[in-house]
Amino acid sequence: MQDTGLKELKAQLLALLNKEALKKGKFILSSGKKSSYYLDGRVITLTPEGAWLVANIILEQFKEKSIDAIGGPTLGADPIVGAIAALSHIKRIPIKTFIVRKAVKGHGTQRQIEGPELRKGSRAILIDDVATTGKALIEAKQALDKIGVLSDTAIVIVDRCEGAKDNLQKFGLKLEAIFTIKDFGL
Repeated sequence: MQDTGLKELKAQLLALLNKEALKKGKFILSSGKKSSYYLDGRVITLTPEGAWLVANIILEQFKEKSIDAIGGPTLGADPIVGAIAALSHIKRIPIKTFIVRKAVKGHGTQRQIEGPELRKGSRAILIDDVATTGKALIEAKQALDKIGVLSDTAIVIVDRCEGAKDNLQKFGLKLEAIFTIKDFGL
């Protein structure tokens, strides 16, 4: 895909986010912070168009990197990883995907990381819909660290520019965002 194709995909995604996902009012974020706006990425990633756009953009951004898997914290990453898994198969560049639970489940296989087995030493990219402080991504990285999976990059659809980049850097993660909140005029 050429740069103009990627630019067009991003323009379509930004328009969709502005139209459907951005809400103004009084909100409490998962970080506990108060906000005058809320950007609900799942409103987009759970639609056919939004899932397709996000998966295409992420696959394009990481096609040159040597990675074994893409995944992230539940619930923000859930629809994204499903779309990436399906689209990577269609494009014949299959990539394993995974979801990281907040805690080890107490039944069944008692896993915290769901999906195909990730081997020690494999490389993974972390993803999420929106980053504020980066707490969920840090917790996901810590879960990967416990099983020896290497992760040094996280990508989000939107970085709210409220500390996630610096917080992630302290844990060895570089934050890449498709958009920052500045792209929404906020």
